[in-house]
Amino acid sequence: MVIGNRPVSRRSLFAGTAAATAAAVGSTLLGTAGADPGSGDGQAYLIGCGIADTTGAIAGQGTMGYSDVEIVAEGLRMRTWARAFVVVDRATGDRVAFVTVDIACVFQSVHLEVMRRLAQRFGDLYTERTLNINATHNHSSCGGTAREYAYSLAAYGFQRNSHEAEVNGIVAAIAAAHERLAPGELWLGRGELHDASANRARVAFELNPDEDKAQFPNAIDPAITVLRLRQSGHDVGAIAWFATHGTSLTDRYRLIAGEHKGYASYRWEHDENGVRYQDGQPRFLAAFPQTNAGDMSPNLNLTPWRPSGPTDDNQLNCALIGERQYQAARAAFDTARPMTSTGVDAVTRYVDMGAVAIDGAYTPDGRPARTAPAMIGITLAANKSTDNYHHIVPILEEGMTNPVVAALGGLDGPIDQWMRDIQAPKIVLAPLGTMPPRPWVPNVVPIQILRLGELVLAAGPAEYSIVAGLRVRRVVARALGVAVDAVLMQGYANGYTGYSVTPEEYVSQQYEGGHTVFGRWTLSAYMQEFDTLARALAARIDPGRGPAPLDWTSGPQPNLLPAVPPDVPVDGCGFGDVLSPPPATTRRGETVSVEFVGAHPVNDFRTGGTYFEVQCGDGRQWRRVFDDNDWCTELHWSRPEGQPAASRVRVSWTIPGDTAPGRYRIVYHGDHRDPNGTVTAFTGTSPDFVVA
Repeated sequence: MVIGNRPVSRRSLFAGTAAATAAAVGSTLLGTAGADPGSGDGQAYLIGCGIADTTGAIAGQGTMGYSDVEIVAEGLRMRTWARAFVVVDRATGDRVAFVTVDIACVFQSVHLEVMRRLAQRFGDLYTERTLNINATHNHSSCGGTAREYAYSLAAYGFQRNSHEAEVNGIVAAIAAAHERLAPGELWLGRGELHDASANRARVAFELNPDEDKAQFPNAIDPAITVLRLRQSGHDVGAIAWFATHGTSLTDRYRLIAGEHKGYASYRWEHDENGVRYQDGQPRFLAAFPQTNAGDMSPNLNLTPWRPSGPTDDNQLNCALIGERQYQAARAAFDTARPMTSTGVDAVTRYVDMGAVAIDGAYTPDGRPARTAPAMIGITLAANKSTDNYHHIVPILEEGMTNPVVAALGGLDGPIDQWMRDIQAPKIVLAPLGTMPPRPWVPNVVPIQILRLGELVLAAGPAEYSIVAGLRVRRVVARALGVAVDAVLMQGYANGYTGYSVTPEEYVSQQYEGGHTVFGRWTLSAYMQEFDTLARALAARIDPGRGPAPLDWTSGPQPNLLPAVPPDVPVDGCGFGDVLSPPPATTRRGETVSVEFVGAHPVNDFRTGGTYFEVQCGDGRQWRRVFDDNDWCTELHWSRPEGQPAASRVRVSWTIPGDTAPGRYRIVYHGDHRDPNGTVTAFTGTSPDFVVA
């Protein structure tokens, strides 16, 4: 076979690194240890960190994660954010940008639109090659952001307002990081975390060879890897990778939130470093990206249809799992040290994952294989028992009764016998990759390798099981001549195409196997393509862009969600009136709730701002102490019975234990829209109350 411009035998694919390749790795790929960056200050990089709000519709639209039409957002627990980190090698001028977003998935249609807008603003400075956008896989984020049909069904189609919020936020975060570039250093720390994940697909995991299972004694990936970013001796950022699903807040939850990884970021940024998110760019940012979390659940009890663990309170579980990640990351951060090599590098190539011919070097039995266009299996409809209360995914149970499915012509598409053979033993529920009027999910997707000093990221658009991630890491490490531990599997990156499990795991057709859309040999295809990419990087060969991705802006884009009517106040009231006042006196640990005559939150997302404030009286002045991004607050939106255009907004504040005694009030910021489309801001203010 040929990789890049060189013939490569199957034997050499998995042999040790040749001397010439090792020399190339040592001199060009991994930089030179102790290299003088030419600046004279010993700081090899320019480093910039930026954050921006990506929160879309917090009410009246479906959420993303559980693909359930019954999960319609009813309010806000925390905003979702894009955290961007730009690193420039001062010696060469090479740069990479890494963005982690508090959302379920970075869909290809979002990724391509971000790239288009970055090109308009920065030219060829940030490209598909050098930019990585990944998701925390939070299942409580705004839905309808994808132009890919399959991923917006639960939101009754494409919701442009939330799509724009997501795209704009990602672009703004990158721009903020770019504007804050300054000389700095990268340090690397490692640790382990054993009580924040459990293997939710143990039956499938046990089918893997003993050699693979031995790498994960408790069937989990406990590794936590932290990149410590510094400018002129001061810490400005942390990126902490750890694998566990974003499903602590279950399919019964109805508020938009950042899930446990968003909570971990909040603890490090807000609680430790005093970050107030409305006060401009903070001096420190902490991102918590995923790795190979496909079979990792935060619901440690693994109780079927009653997701729980560490406790039976899902919101408390979310905070506990987030706290454990924060503490483990903080420990690894504290022990981080400067890396032994410098420099950055990146390579990206698109692959038609629905049509990959696979060399037998990458399959367990040594036989050649191939992939098929994307198809989901019937086990996907059975849902994941450890992370859901609902037994059946309603969107699939309903089938043609979903209006978007009906508008697009149903779930039928051509399935040739050879496709069924490659997908076997999966029983195909829907051939998403061949359905009209265009594929419902991407077949052509990007894979990417990024290097930051001695840390290598193999980035792919899937949810990789821990053993699947291990196998990709092995082939990349061998091709680059580095240790396996130097390579992380960066899942959920630059697109989304379901899962990638090992061929052995696939046979059991658990939920994850049913959602491994390109067939049994999906992982083998990824291994081959990542190996090709890594060898091209090591040899300094341009692998080319590969086949062009689909233009997701073409073709019909149904949105069958009923239009939001113009706002009217609750009968007999005015906008901002208090319907339910707070008690006159309350104490720490208690929850204060105030209900206002509100308006629909989609009228203004309050991007970078807040829907409400908890204010403390200080003499004649009132100062904001909490807002809608604080974990101790919630906003709940609802329609009064019999008033389909009126809104009730309840703001709740659970008073933290360290709250100072004094006078407090809650101020609500709303925006009502009249029949002409004019939006008018208004404010509601509660009576004062005392925290004793």
